[in-house]
Amino acid sequence: MKTLFISLLALITMSTSFHDYSVKSIDGTDMLLSEYKGKVVMVVNVASFCGYTKQYGPLEKLYEQYKDKGLVVLGFPANDFGAQEPGTNDEIKQFCSAKYGVSFPMAAKISVKGSDKAPVYEFLTAGGGNTALAGEIGWNFEKFLIGKDGKIIARYKSGVDPMAANVIADVEKALAQ
Repeated sequence: MKTLFISLLALITMSTSFHDYSVKSIDGTDMLLSEYKGKVVMVVNVASFCGYTKQYGPLEKLYEQYKDKGLVVLGFPANDFGAQEPGTNDEIKQFCSAKYGVSFPMAAKISVKGSDKAPVYEFLTAGGGNTALAGEIGWNFEKFLIGKDGKIIARYKSGVDPMAANVIADVEKALAQ
């Protein structure tokens, strides 16, 4: 078990940037995260039937307010907490569009914890080289702020509003760099 952990840790640390990963989009196409080099990215694990689902509104507002300055909000639907994202990718996309007007990019549904955790979330929860930001996802709508260089800048718990003053300050600082 210890050898497996060390091997996994070595594999995770080989990738030193968010940009080293690819995922499927909610439409099923390949999404190379290297496409976001030079942009600031807010990564969020989302769910349609969570007490925090209303954060889709502020996430969309954040995206609309800063997308022309280089911010991308990237949603990762996950059914890992309380089975609060049971739908198909098509159902999730329809819900987000109809209920919240979501226009920011969305990945296909993934796992953000457990033995089938997506590789990009292995990187994120390992802190991306910053042990102060490492740790398992606690619930839906945890947020990671990724700098233009693909490094994790900040991490926000589920209850933190995407339009909170500290989040906006961090986004603006990252965009200015």
